[in-house]
Amino acid sequence: MPTSPTLSTARLVATAHDLADASGKVILKHFRKPIAIDNKASAGAFDPVTEADRAGERAIRKRLAVLHPDHGILGEEMGHAPGSAPYTWVIDPVDGTRAFITGMPLWGTLIGVTHEGKAEIGLMDQPYTRERIWSSAAATHWRSTDGRARRVHTVACPRLEDARLTTTSPDLFAKGHEAQVFARLRAQARLTRFGGDCYAYCLLAAGHIDIIVEAGLKSYDIVPLIPIIERAGGVVTNWAGGRAEEGGRILACGDPRLHEIALEITAGR
Repeated sequence: MPTSPTLSTARLVATAHDLADASGKVILKHFRKPIAIDNKASAGAFDPVTEADRAGERAIRKRLAVLHPDHGILGEEMGHAPGSAPYTWVIDPVDGTRAFITGMPLWGTLIGVTHEGKAEIGLMDQPYTRERIWSSAAATHWRSTDGRARRVHTVACPRLEDARLTTTSPDLFAKGHEAQVFARLRAQARLTRFGGDCYAYCLLAAGHIDIIVEAGLKSYDIVPLIPIIERAGGVVTNWAGGRAEEGGRILACGDPRLHEIALEITAGR
């Protein structure tokens, strides 16, 4: 059935929850179970994908065909299917496949939607721990393992020397400029931790991390996380300070003042 050209935030959020419910059921069937691991990369690199990734995306696409058949879809595993409406669902069924295949619960299903190219709402679902974080029109919400939801906020941290910095892996940064930028940030931050993928961005929105810096991200890695961070009070941009929807080099901070300081380094000002 066709949808109206403009949808309320509440309706988009309801759809995101529906998609997370559908995908979580099929993804969990494979977690901490024997599973074949394919490599999407070449030339000696490793970019793993499993049936959990593919099944999760199939479940999401199946539901969207019913709920919003005129919307576009951009998914990590099955590419871009344009729609006639100004909405595109941007999905990563298992963000953190390396964590998934090693049994670590620091992965999640990312579901977001753009309206005319700008991130509108986002949701991260961790079905194993039963945690879910999402953006509404003006806030960010975290459903904990006990099933209760609460609003979450970033915390004040205006100084880089006080900041808790994370990145998924130091291997994200190419030798030369990217590696040098990361080294400067790491040297000045209070502490640095690796790992976390999408889960780390949600922890930033909830006030447990102050700064995340990464490189080489795709749209589906970051679009769903943009509204989650922004509506919790944080800032997420590319390294030059522009919109982050296209991915690439990403800088996210809980405190806008910290973001300005870090941007001096990432943008080379």
